[in-house]
Amino acid sequence: MAKKLLDDNIKKQVRELFRDLKDPVKVLLFTSSDRERCEFCQETQQLLEEVVELSDKLSLQMYDIDADGETARIYHVDAAPTIVMAGVGEQGLIDYGVRLKGIPSGHEFATLVNDLVLVSKGDSGLSGATREFLRTLTQPVHLQVFVTPT
Repeated sequence: MAKKLLDDNIKKQVRELFRDLKDPVKVLLFTSSDRERCEFCQETQQLLEEVVELSDKLSLQMYDIDADGETARIYHVDAAPTIVMAGVGEQGLIDYGVRLKGIPSGHEFATLVNDLVLVSKGDSGLSGATREFLRTLTQPVHLQVFVTPT
């Protein structure tokens, strides 16, 4: 068995943050069996398995980006590992467009936890003024945030 990535102290802190989870969240992990194409797939899967164990409102579903190409296309996934966080509603999954590419380790782990809470609440937390500004946009905006390890 692989060594646990999250120690007891981290698990305790994350469980505390997960008290704010409102509705269920399904975490979709897209990996690849091609190790050259997906260097950190196994580690990402292990990390997510440990995280979803911390709340009964979280679940993990695995996909292979090649074997499950249609599902990858539906969720606009083009790289592995990619994490899709979707709300769970009465009509099925609610895709808010939240994606993480690569393993969310280091400072990005906090982003993973925060995103899970936001998706569970079904609310971005944006101010009214920001929401009003966004409603005025007339052209699609493709926003990406890149993080590099330091």
